[in-house]
Amino acid sequence: MREDLLMSFLAENNLEGASREPLAGDASSRRYERVTSGEESLILMDAPPPQDVRGFVTIARALRGLGYSAPEIMADQSEQGFLLLEDLGDDVFARIFAAGEPEEPLYELAVDFLVDLAKSPVPPFLPVFSDDYVRDQNKMFLDYYIPEKTGKSLEAEPRAFYLEIWENLLPRMRVGPDVMLLRDFHSENLIYLQNRDGLKALGLLDFQDALSGPAAYDLVSLLQDARRDVAEPLAEEMMYHYLDATGVEETAFRESYAILGAHRALRIMGIFIRLAKVEGKRKYLDMIPRMQRHLVGNLAHPGLAALRNWLDLTIGEGRS
Repeated sequence: MREDLLMSFLAENNLEGASREPLAGDASSRRYERVTSGEESLILMDAPPPQDVRGFVTIARALRGLGYSAPEIMADQSEQGFLLLEDLGDDVFARIFAAGEPEEPLYELAVDFLVDLAKSPVPPFLPVFSDDYVRDQNKMFLDYYIPEKTGKSLEAEPRAFYLEIWENLLPRMRVGPDVMLLRDFHSENLIYLQNRDGLKALGLLDFQDALSGPAAYDLVSLLQDARRDVAEPLAEEMMYHYLDATGVEETAFRESYAILGAHRALRIMGIFIRLAKVEGKRKYLDMIPRMQRHLVGNLAHPGLAALRNWLDLTIGEGRS
C-alpha cells in the first residue's frame, strides 16, 4: 500500500515518529503534508505514479541556481513520487491579503521577480510554449466547456472556424524573446518570506509545469487570478510597472497579454468543467464566473474581435 511506502520513506529520513498535518493541495492528485519532528519542519510531496516529480526537482534546482527562493529538495525518492521539501511557511499571498494586508507591495515584488526572470537565461531543458501546445490546450474549451454550455458537441464547421481564428492570433502572442514561464504564477503559489531580502523574499511553489514561452503569460497568471479578484487599478499599475521596468513596446505587449489571457481563460474554463464533471472536484465551478470576466476583459482588445464575435455567436459569451 502507498501508506507503507510513505512510512518507509519517512523512516529512511529519520522521521518515523514525526507529526503530519495535511495541507491544501492543487488541481492535480498530488497531496502535501507538513512533517514536524522537534524543531524541524519539512513539506512532504506525495505524487503517486504516473505523476513524475523529477520535473519539480529539476526546475526547483534551476530556480535556486538563479538565486530565487524555490524550496530546497531535502530528500528525493522520485521513483515512488515522494519528496521532502524545505518548509517556506504559511505566508501565502492569498492568505495575507485575506487578513487585510496591503496588496500593492507584494504584487510589486512578484512583478519585479518576473522582470528579473525575463533577463535570466532560459534553462535549455524546458519544453516550449509552442503554437502546437496552444492548439492542443485550446481543445479543453471546445471539448468540455462548450458541451456543458450548449448540451451538445461542437459541430465541425464552427470548430474549424475557431481553429482558423487562432491561426491568426498565434503569431501575435509572441513579443520579444521567450522567457522561463512558471505558468501557475498566482496568489496561492507565492509566499512572502519576511526574513529574506530583495527577490529572495518571494517564495515559489507549483512550478513543475514550467515552459519556455512569451513573457506576458505569467503576468496574466498573476493579474488574472482564477481564485481571487485583483482590482483593475492595481492590475493597471502593475502592468505599467512591468512595461517601465522592461522597456518592452507597450502596444504589442498589451495585444500579447490579451491573446494569452483569452487563451488561458478559455483553457481554464474547460479544465474546471473537466475537474468538476469527470473528477468530482465541484469547487472549481465556483471559479468559472471570474474566468468568464477575465475572458470578457481580454476580448475587449480590438485584435481579438474575431474571437469575440465567434464566442458571441456560438455560445452567447464574450461581451460585457
